[in-house]
Amino acid sequence: MYGRQRLAETITEPEITVVPGVYDGISARLVEQQGFETGFLSGAGVSNSRLAQLDVGFLTLPDVADQSREIADAVDIPIWVDADTGYGNAVNVHRTVRKLANAGAAAVMIEDQEWPKRCGHMAGKSVVPFDEAVTKIEAAADARDECAPNMLLKARTDATEPDGLDEAIERLNAFADAGADVVFADALRSAEDIRRVAADVDAPLSVNMGFGVRSRPTTPLISAARLEEMGVAVVIYPRLITAAATAGMKRGLEELTTAVETREEHEAPDAVVDWGYYTDLLGKPAVDDLEGRFTADSG
Repeated sequence: MYGRQRLAETITEPEITVVPGVYDGISARLVEQQGFETGFLSGAGVSNSRLAQLDVGFLTLPDVADQSREIADAVDIPIWVDADTGYGNAVNVHRTVRKLANAGAAAVMIEDQEWPKRCGHMAGKSVVPFDEAVTKIEAAADARDECAPNMLLKARTDATEPDGLDEAIERLNAFADAGADVVFADALRSAEDIRRVAADVDAPLSVNMGFGVRSRPTTPLISAARLEEMGVAVVIYPRLITAAATAGMKRGLEELTTAVETREEHEAPDAVVDWGYYTDLLGKPAVDDLEGRFTADSG
């Protein structure tokens, strides 16, 4: 279920919208099961998990569209999709938004970095010229209006590091005028910067809190409650679930190493979920129901 209208309504509510990152069907289903109302398909998460590569421009539109389609089919919560720079010029952006709308995206994010882009919290970023950036958002908005009017368009700028906060604010306001529903300045360096952007931009503001439970050397870790008080409308946690999954897999393999190096049976139940929970997460009750309804009685 796309949930586009539901997501659009959520953004207008006074409470901050909390959006954990997802990268595949299981991660999205866990986010849904935990009670979150929406998830964010992180380009970094897909690049890291699918390609074992940094977020430095290795993803393509087919990679993201395929992943979006499978995740949207796996859950009922609406999914935001990170479309990087739109994979080309304004014409490419138009096609990207149409493709992701058809794949089930409830919201699409387009950024203004030059290609190949880099993770917003890595050094060495550069952005396209102002007018080109705005034109790409205009193209994205046109595609949204044509294909999925209820889908949200999120416009991101990475101009703060190379060009300063004033430039970032000017771009965000121009993106809002061009049709963006939500705007996002990545890698803001302080709470004061976040407050200023929230105050000076005439559109709902999204911020990136990365891991969410661990500080980074760039944007400071700030609670969702404090961000709401600062005027932020949406907070994303794109790095949490990939980092947590990596920690879990690492621990599981360490336990397996112990198990194969000893003659005695080694159990570490806290390192894995139990079989019943795992199969239920993967939809066993629904499969059981279908088999009960449609499998012929062999007797």
